[in-house]
Amino acid sequence: MTVTIVETRVETRAITGGVDTHADVHVAAALDPVGGLLGVQEFPASPAGYAQLLGWLGGFGTVCLVGVEGTGSYGAGLARHIIAAGVRVVEVDRADRQDRRRAGKSDPLDAVSAARAAQSGRAAGAPKGGDGAVEAIRALMVAKRSARAGRTQTNGQARALILTGPDDLRIRFCEHTPARLVAELAALRPRPGAPVGYPTRIALRELGRRAQFLGHQLQRLDELMVPLVTARAPRLLALYGVGADTAAMLLIAAGDHPERLRSEAAWAHLCATAPIPASSGKVTRHRLNPGGDRQANHALWRIVITRMSAHPATRAYVARRTKEGLSKKEIIRCLKRYAAREVYPHLRAPAG
Repeated sequence: MTVTIVETRVETRAITGGVDTHADVHVAAALDPVGGLLGVQEFPASPAGYAQLLGWLGGFGTVCLVGVEGTGSYGAGLARHIIAAGVRVVEVDRADRQDRRRAGKSDPLDAVSAARAAQSGRAAGAPKGGDGAVEAIRALMVAKRSARAGRTQTNGQARALILTGPDDLRIRFCEHTPARLVAELAALRPRPGAPVGYPTRIALRELGRRAQFLGHQLQRLDELMVPLVTARAPRLLALYGVGADTAAMLLIAAGDHPERLRSEAAWAHLCATAPIPASSGKVTRHRLNPGGDRQANHALWRIVITRMSAHPATRAYVARRTKEGLSKKEIIRCLKRYAAREVYPHLRAPAG
């Protein structure tokens, strides 16, 4: 008697996942290779929850792709965990408003929408990363931006108190430069006396000390940030009009993995400097993309304004385009587009 053994192969399905992220919980959805919904499940937003989520997806087959909403905020930790497991992650924008009106709005629906966007290719952008020097620069810039805004507000409040305060204060301080004003206000020694003058001097002294503290904080942050920017993008800093803050804003927009930006045109689109069609009736015009990263767009604007004031080639370009009838606003738009093209090759870290 002959026994024939037949080997059967069980092919593992390729699973696509989608995750709607939140502060406390993440909602995941799993799709089969033809887009069929396999399940929806909620998991805690914690390292243990990330492992449970990935294990749950893996229970349906081989996880090949996961679309995650908010990879730069609530989904940052989850995206890092999935990438470390060797699974490709794509960043998913929020669902289209028309789709939400038709299908409703809920966390499970958003998770399914994220999975379908990843599977169809509608969402194909890779996350910024958040695991290298650029993430460290971003953290320092967050503190620096708020410190700078606080110092500006403090100086403005001090000026307002001086202008509305007693005449002797206005005469003494109204012509001071910001640095001198802060130093002298912090050194005030108010003496009890006038019912308005004494509290006003107390308030001015505290504002001066606060401005000094914020100034020292900005210096400490610069001491940490500038070496990071210099090591990450020395060629970017070598460009005319690019300082440490400007370079930091551009690097943050590109992320720790700038290779995810497939072309210079994609970078210009991210910076909101890529012209897009805006036709109406018989006339076809173009306008700049209103979306994109505002900080990156502002960084390009700073480069352009600096060059317009002192860069010979840029000044010659402005003069030529002005004669052709372009307004200053239109010229700045063109120059920002040129600056985006010039910056793009220098976003990656030096080789070696």
